[in-house]
This record gives sequence, structure tokens and C-alpha cells, in this order.
Amino acid sequence: ILLSFQTIETTNSCNITSSVKMGSGTSLSRSTKYYISLAVTLAAISSSTRTASAFQATDSYQQTHRRPVQTSNPKSNPTKHRSRNFYLGSSARKATPSRSSGLNEGGTLPNLPNIRAAVIVPGFLTGKSEFEPLAASLTSKGIPTVVVPMGNWHWLPCLGGRSMRPMLERIDFTVRHLAAVAGNLGDFERVSQEGLEKSLEVALNSPEAGQVMTREKVELMKEDTTKINTKQSDPQLLIPDFSYNIFDCWQDFRNNPGGVLKVGGSAEVEEYPLWVPKGSFPEAPEPMGKVALIGHSAGGWICRAYLSSRNYGGKKYNGHELVHSLITLGSPHGNAPGPAFKGVEWVNREDLTSYGVRALAVGGTGYKGDSSGTLTKNSYAFCCPIGTDGSQYDGDGVTPIESALAMKQVMPDSDEMLLDDVGHFCWSDVFGGETLAPELTQFHKDGRPWYGDDDIIEKWGGWL
Repeated sequence: ILLSFQTIETTNSCNITSSVKMGSGTSLSRSTKYYISLAVTLAAISSSTRTASAFQATDSYQQTHRRPVQTSNPKSNPTKHRSRNFYLGSSARKATPSRSSGLNEGGTLPNLPNIRAAVIVPGFLTGKSEFEPLAASLTSKGIPTVVVPMGNWHWLPCLGGRSMRPMLERIDFTVRHLAAVAGNLGDFERVSQEGLEKSLEVALNSPEAGQVMTREKVELMKEDTTKINTKQSDPQLLIPDFSYNIFDCWQDFRNNPGGVLKVGGSAEVEEYPLWVPKGSFPEAPEPMGKVALIGHSAGGWICRAYLSSRNYGGKKYNGHELVHSLITLGSPHGNAPGPAFKGVEWVNREDLTSYGVRALAVGGTGYKGDSSGTLTKNSYAFCCPIGTDGSQYDGDGVTPIESALAMKQVMPDSDEMLLDDVGHFCWSDVFGGETLAPELTQFHKDGRPWYGDDDIIEKWGGWL
């Protein structure tokens, strides 16, 4: 699998177009054959580890919560963001079996208040687990944050530059559920503490087998209940699971339009046929506020597609109605050759700040294309608009500076931030990093930071 990853990166980066002639007279590009082999391999592995959990119902989330209390935020340090004014309450959650992901005109939501909460959209071929530490760090800094609840194998239908509607459905699902539970976590914690004290009082006064609870028993009960309350205050637990299995993935892989094979007839976003991705997504309650989006790598430009009111493959997501701010971390925003950048070209035709959405593009430097390894050099070449070998660029090891900050060209009112000696990903913390990107993995082992390290989060997180 790891060799396939590296081959795909190299193949795409070098724009290899050699083909193998088939008996029918059609041809498959070499990169396409690698995509297919990778998909089949990952699908086989995923079927044994993911299928059971994918079918789990969301009964544990169908419960009645407190209605949120609207409070005003005290001023806090714009950089540190140590205020504990979280916005995480709950509302009566009545999840229906699924929601429609077909044609939707949108544009019907009222103007909602901004809330301090965020959704992280993982980058290409990464999932929820890789970004849970980043979400936990932001939550601890006063910005309750969740990750789109998806596995890295959910990206398989999008291989080869095809439609990102499967990802957009997951973003929409997560944003709507977080926006629906807007409230104040400080108040949430206060009520939890009051519940703890009340339960202790009841226990102390209970004639359980005629025994009087000792101080040790009381302290033990406090400790156990505190652990439970801490778990309950995790914002990720407010986002239900959705049903998506390996058979759904296979159907999506076959039918998702666009890409190098021009599935559906064209690689152009405007010409995608109407197609509804598989999956059963529980309906969210009515939204109570707008949240922030944080997109890593490819997740950043996909977030821009979500914010748009234009039709993307048969659906208008109108994410700007539920999002007040967007941060992209090492995202490729610049146009470049190839089917993989057709979606980027599509989002670059619209200034999303016209919707009132604040936007910040974050890029990193310090990883030269000629001295940071094969993956870096090829990735820079992949993002290059003029077809160079990538050796003359600088960036975060995956996305060159010029592409990471190119959003400003389309959205002049957006902000940008360039961070010195900051890498793209936590390579040494994930399985296979040494095989896929040995040089970048060693740099990370040596202590060079990435966008998700605490000190770096303080810099871009303060913008929220």
C-alpha cells in the first residue's frame, strides 16, 4: 500500500501519461492502474476493520439535551485564546435515518450568530484519527473543535481528480450537527458539577445496606464521576456516526464523476452529471449558529467548494450560511495542470468573502524542493502551474508557498500567514511515514514543527 502511495505521488507529479493499450482499443493511464490497485487493496483491508462499526446506529446520540444559553464572550487575548467560553450546548436531537444528498437549491437559512466552535477537514488520504490531537488542542485553548468523522479510506472514490461530493457530504453533515448544538460549555460544565454534587449528596444519604459511605468512597466516586464528565465534555461526542460501508465505497468509486477517466463524460466540474454519493447521514436539528472550518491540505480548497452557492455536481451546499470563518493549512489554492486541479480551478472563479466569510490561508516555509526528499520535490512539481521539476520552490514539504497563499489572488479581502520552518504534517506520528516520506519524517523526529503543534496553533488559532 505504501509503495502504491509513493508511486501515485511520483506518477502524478511527473505527469506520466503513458498508457497500456487494452483489447477493446481503449486505454488506461499508468496512474489510473495504480489508483485501481490501491483502491482494491485498501478496500479489502477496510472491509474487515470498518464494516461492523459503519453499520452502528446512532441511538446513543438520540437523546434530549439542555437548550443552549446565549452568552456574551469576555474579551480574551487574541493570541492565547485561554478563555473557557466554549459554545457547546445541546438541543433535542431527533436523528432521522438519513438525509437527502441530491439536488438542493439551499439559501433558506436565517442569519445565524457566530459561535466559537470549529470543524477540521482532514487532508487527502487522511482521516479523523490523525487530527484528533489537533482538535483536542484547540478545544483546550477555548475553541471546541471536532473532526469530520471519516476514515482515510473514504477518499478512495475521489482518487484521480474526481468529484469531491463524497467529501462535501461529510463536511456538510459535520458542520450541521455542530451548528445545531451551539451553547456554552462553561455552563455545560457547571451543570455537570451540580449533577455530581447532587449525586454525591444522594449517595451519602442513602442507607445502602445500612452502611455509611466513607471519605475514601466519596473521593473515589468523585474521581470516577469527574472522568465521566470529562468524557461527556468532548465535543466530538456530539457528532453522531453515519453509515458507510465498503460496498458503498465501491459503488462510489465506480460512479463518482470526473477525473482522469472522465467518468460521466467530462473532467470539468460544470459538466458533472447529477450523482448522489452513498451513505446514510442522520439529519441534524435546526442550526443555532455559524461555526469555523479548518481545512488541512486538500481539505482547504474543498471547504471553499462547500461554502459556495454554485451548483457542484448537482447540489448547492451554501456552506456560507453555516460558516463564519475559514482557515486553510498548507492547502493548494493555485491553478495547475491536470484533472486533480479541476476542482481548484472551479473554486478559484468565486470570491467567497462576498458572503461575509472571513478567510485565512496559512503556509509554511523551510522545506526546499531540492533538499527535502523525493516526495517534496514531486509534490511541488505537481502544484506548479508551469510544469517545472519543483526543485526551485520552498514550502511546507508538500505545498509550495505560492500555492498555499494563492487564495489571496481570488479573495483579496482574505488574510494570509506564512510560518517559518513549519512542516505540512506530523509524519513521524503516523504509520508508514518513514516509507512514504523518509526525509520529512526525520525532520519531524528531529523536532521541526507542523501546523498542529501547540506553539504553531497559537499563531493561526488566535486569528479565530
